[in-house]
Amino acid sequence: MSKSGRVPRGRVAVLLLAMVAALSGLDAALLRLGVAAPVRSDGLADAHGVLMVFGFLGTAITLERAVALRSGAADRSRAWWGYAAPVAAGLGSLLLVAQVAGAPLPGGRALPGGAWVASMGVFAAIYLAVWRRQQSYAVLVQLLGALAGVGGAALWARGFEVAQIVPWWAGMLVLTIMGERLELARIAFLAGATEARVLAESGAVVVALVATLLAPAWGYPLLGLALGALVVDVAVHDVARRTVRATGLVRFVAVCMLAGYAWALVAALVWVVHGPVLAGFGYDVVVHSLTIGFVMSMILAHAPVIVPAIVRRPLPYHPVMWAVWGVLQGGLLVRVLSAARGAVGAWQLGGSVSVVALLAFLVVTVTLVSGGLDKLDRRAADRRAADTGRDRG
Repeated sequence: MSKSGRVPRGRVAVLLLAMVAALSGLDAALLRLGVAAPVRSDGLADAHGVLMVFGFLGTAITLERAVALRSGAADRSRAWWGYAAPVAAGLGSLLLVAQVAGAPLPGGRALPGGAWVASMGVFAAIYLAVWRRQQSYAVLVQLLGALAGVGGAALWARGFEVAQIVPWWAGMLVLTIMGERLELARIAFLAGATEARVLAESGAVVVALVATLLAPAWGYPLLGLALGALVVDVAVHDVARRTVRATGLVRFVAVCMLAGYAWALVAALVWVVHGPVLAGFGYDVVVHSLTIGFVMSMILAHAPVIVPAIVRRPLPYHPVMWAVWGVLQGGLLVRVLSAARGAVGAWQLGGSVSVVALLAFLVVTVTLVSGGLDKLDRRAADRRAADTGRDRG
């Protein structure tokens, strides 16, 4: 756990860029659901996915990796270049939001897309630098994720339809997170050839991503099989299967991770059974099972480790985290079940609840890091003590 201290101003600025992308992307999510949103804009609605993946998540993930690169470097003064990844990701968000707002910026997708390609390129370079000082299967898995990110950003910049390239975006997120699981819980994966097998399964995912573009009819089922094999393999060997019986933060982390694995399997199963799913409720289920169900569950699980590393302040465990998790899972469950039944109203409700959950995550994280909930808890305890004293008197 990081010690408390002053949050580096540069990191705060980058985190603010991630926040701009997140708020813009969540507004866009409401627009795509067809419900009331603070800002009405068709262009913003079209930018929902790319803002959330490369703008919000991309900025946050690359910032964490840049911090780790510099922290582990023998000469920190020479490891500053890693921060170009989150800065470029944040710049891409600003450029796209500015375009949506009507700013006379030329090039269409080329400007924000170019920034995100650069971000993912530096992201991949970070893993190459880490590999030179610490060779491991975990680094190679994460490198594959970064390369999927380069491809996904480049395809978007070239004008490909989002539905065609969402698997590439998901591949970047999934492989990055799977690599981090190998890194953070390495002892649990040392038995036999588990690490090598996970790397091979990750490679199969990347091959399948290429196949989804060249031959979608068999590429998507192949992607579903590769993703399913990867998720099952990692989940079976993950320490979360044992720590879920613990209490407090340890149990919370385990429950988040196991829920994430389950949601990833939902997406894999849809691809295996239905093949290319490029529109409609099926597409919605796949995309959000991966992004909200898997990715956000994993972010909830790892936030107590990752956030302190970035902001140099602890993120203490608090029972309110369970409320955020419950709203996140409940909203997605309603969304998926209503999509399966074609119930538009319930689907809109589930999607709106997911937006509330993501906003709650941001608010709770900031509040816990700043000590706000601790202060409220102490005040409540003082009031209860005072009330008890009056009653006895």
